[in-house]
Amino acid sequence: MELHQLRYFLAVARARNFSRAAEQCRVAQPSLSQQIMKLEGELKERLFERTKREVALTPVGEIFRAHAESILDEVELARDRVSEVRGLLRGRVTLGALPTVAPYYLPARLRAFAKKHPGIEVVVHEDTTAQLAQAVLAKEIDFALVSLPVERAGLVAEEFFDEDLLVALPPKHALATRKRLTLDDLECEAFILMKEGHCLAGQALQFCRLNGFAPRVSFRSAQIETVLAFVAAGWGVSVVPAMARQPRAKEVCFRALPGLTRSIGIIHRAARPLNHAARALVEFMRTSAARGPSCGKRGFTA
Repeated sequence: MELHQLRYFLAVARARNFSRAAEQCRVAQPSLSQQIMKLEGELKERLFERTKREVALTPVGEIFRAHAESILDEVELARDRVSEVRGLLRGRVTLGALPTVAPYYLPARLRAFAKKHPGIEVVVHEDTTAQLAQAVLAKEIDFALVSLPVERAGLVAEEFFDEDLLVALPPKHALATRKRLTLDDLECEAFILMKEGHCLAGQALQFCRLNGFAPRVSFRSAQIETVLAFVAAGWGVSVVPAMARQPRAKEVCFRALPGLTRSIGIIHRAARPLNHAARALVEFMRTSAARGPSCGKRGFTA
């Protein structure tokens, strides 16, 4: 039994598909399939039920999965401890992030982190909060930068900072002349929001409903920059994070609303400690947030 066989086995178990698992492991599918067959031969048990549509774990496969995860966790932890003793800080960190956070918050910070730790490779994966939480639990990513709270068993959360959510208005909108707005001012407006599943859209809808009205949604997008482009073009108004205002400051008017905020932090698996490289990145981001995020509450003026 070899470690790469365990990695291939877990990749197939997660993807439920040999082709996708081979892609993720960066090997040819025949090679991956052959190694799985060798593993099954050594165990003298079938680990997968194979159908035309997908692959599912057998009862024996389910039992073996927990042991395979434990073995690889221990191997990674051993390597991590050896690196600590030798004073090395190398490795790869897969960081999940919301698309309403990643393009604004991460570039400068990851550039500074790379200068401090050139031996660590950071890969960023953007997705919705729900998908990022699932990816953390499946060990597809090390940790994720999300909007809290995230209520999922098996996850640990740590808050980094609070951030204002702002109303984005077309520059010639009648409300753009006012310095302060209330949600009542927006009751008759058309809203441009992120797609369903994005927590920012859910937060905007929740704020409106708590204020007694259901907003009329005229357009949705998976990208915050597309939302802001449609606001700039006069299609409607939106609710966006304060960190997104700078690139569009000349094309869109931004106004604060009392109590409209979100909490940004990280989530990671409770069952297994972060590896040395991931802990270094978390500590770097924690220190950066403690200095006061430029995108946070204190940074906004109407």
